[in-house]
Amino acid sequence: MSCLYITEQGAKVYTENGKIIVGCKDGYEQSFPKETLESIMIFGNISITLPVQKFCLEKGIKVTYLSTNGKYFGRLHSTAHFNAERLKKQVYLSDCDSSCIELAKKIQSAKIHNQRIILKRYEKHSSNDITEELNRIRIYEKEISKCNTVDEVLGYEGMAAREYFKALSKLIKEEFSFNGRSRQPPLDPFNSMISFGYTIIFYEIFAEIESRDLSPYIGFIHKIKRNHPALVSDMLEEWRALLVDSTILSLVQGNEIGIDEFEFDEDTGAVYLSNNAIKICVKKLEDKMRKEINYLEYLDSPVSFRHAIWWQIKSLANCIDNASFDGYHPLKIK
Repeated sequence: MSCLYITEQGAKVYTENGKIIVGCKDGYEQSFPKETLESIMIFGNISITLPVQKFCLEKGIKVTYLSTNGKYFGRLHSTAHFNAERLKKQVYLSDCDSSCIELAKKIQSAKIHNQRIILKRYEKHSSNDITEELNRIRIYEKEISKCNTVDEVLGYEGMAAREYFKALSKLIKEEFSFNGRSRQPPLDPFNSMISFGYTIIFYEIFAEIESRDLSPYIGFIHKIKRNHPALVSDMLEEWRALLVDSTILSLVQGNEIGIDEFEFDEDTGAVYLSNNAIKICVKKLEDKMRKEINYLEYLDSPVSFRHAIWWQIKSLANCIDNASFDGYHPLKIK
């Protein structure tokens, strides 16, 4: 099973002879067997016919609409069934401070652990010293276990993140170096790429959460705010470094993308991906999503990163049903 990413502007998606076909303006066509599709992500000016929409609704194939730069517009999804009891339990559990703290500690400590391991992997191939940053990150990771509130957990996570991005800037190729994390807008090519990657994974998680009859807007770690999918933000934390940061680092350090693939806005300082850069990043991320891993301790056999997200959201839903996060185990790399 796979996700179909469509970035070719002016393309048309239709169905014929049991296949989903993407037809481009230049006449080039590419077909995909219907039974292999799990989700479709559409970037920009792309049309999708009514028969394809009906098929996706019937089969539960998630269709997400984004701008060419990754801004989210909405999703096509079926409302054929819904577990209202689970939603009630989610709301009740979100008001339980002890449960929220438990989940926050688990996810944020795993996130920091994974960031530290990724830095150590890339440190081996760099002459720059990041010992101080690694030591501070390790301290913050340990401090999380002592926290008594979610805000305390997020405070240590924020301090670890600053050290993490400082270290990343030392390790990355000089032309892609950056001065910390920047968003809305991203101010350098690296931040532009990881922001784009976070958006893609964010809406993969969004779709999985909805498919489990949970509300993406009622979270346990991030504060509930109008129009903010707090639960998606909660669950994204586990995957940021694992899926996006490591993938973009590999792309840059492996000379798979050049600095000339970015557009610079002199008025705002924003940096945007070119159409070709979007294609490069999408392909690299999809290759990563299909990669099989065996980091989930409750599974006996390897699964792809995409299905690991599926399993983790399923585990989250089970924990909500049981009104306890004791059984939730974030993914940790070694």
